[in-house]
Amino acid sequence: MVQRYRDFNSYLRGIFGCRVQKISVDAGMTCPNRDGTLSRGGCIYCNVKGSGTGAFDRGLSITAQLEAGKKHMGRRYKAQKFMAYFQSFSNTHAPVETLQQRYGEALAVADIVGLSIGTRPDCVNDSVLDLLESYTRKYLIWIEYGLQSAHDRSLLHINRGHDFDCFRQAVAQTIGHGIKICTHVILGLPGETRHDMLKTADIIAQMPIDGIKLHLLYVIKGTPLEQMYQQGQYHCLSQAEYTDLVCDFLERLPSDLIIQRLTSDPHREELVAPKWSLNKRETLKRIHDTLECRNTRQGCRFVPGLPS
Repeated sequence: MVQRYRDFNSYLRGIFGCRVQKISVDAGMTCPNRDGTLSRGGCIYCNVKGSGTGAFDRGLSITAQLEAGKKHMGRRYKAQKFMAYFQSFSNTHAPVETLQQRYGEALAVADIVGLSIGTRPDCVNDSVLDLLESYTRKYLIWIEYGLQSAHDRSLLHINRGHDFDCFRQAVAQTIGHGIKICTHVILGLPGETRHDMLKTADIIAQMPIDGIKLHLLYVIKGTPLEQMYQQGQYHCLSQAEYTDLVCDFLERLPSDLIIQRLTSDPHREELVAPKWSLNKRETLKRIHDTLECRNTRQGCRFVPGLPS
């Protein structure tokens, strides 16, 4: 089978020579868009869990979460090595001493070969980056910046709390620290057209980043987006629309950019819409089939040096 895009699993296997699986970790962090640093409302699609499990607040240590994840991922995927994925909320939004303790706890667990730190571009500084750089001599370190869109009007609409230039500055600040950079983009934001979303692809394609995660905007309970959806002010993408957008996006990205994710994983008990987003396997198959049908691949429409 022709490899149509550079997937994350193959990238990790190329480094470590075996299956490496991410384990999501709840480290008890918060977010400046919720704790009052910026605001308390949060992004319009985010609920009080912040894409997390609440495990830390239930008394589960980082070590306990990782050990449980290792057993599960080892059985399900035959994984031999693991990365600790600090996922919930903004995982650089704490004093450096706190971060050092929590990252260090994760790295002390057997067979953990690296960290992936989910955060916001307005939550990094030199002290945080220096701390992460100190781990790079022995471990693979990724930082994942939630961008969502390259359009300031969209970021304002979703109450993101930062603009695109903030992301650009965070990337520039991170370069040179030996840390891999991943960015998150959401497809289907309110008010965005296909042209807008593909313009985000073209802009990101010119930036010095290493990987990307693509997400579907889905509606979850207890969010401002749910209110918009119930009032008819927001309509979700169809599975066919999302499939075509992902393929269009991939075509515009450099062929060496690592694709960490092609769609989202909503919690069934929280999801309002679209229901098709629960069938991740079918969505991935549709994306692969569409790339095959087009006889296309990641990077085929990438133009180096295209003005951003």
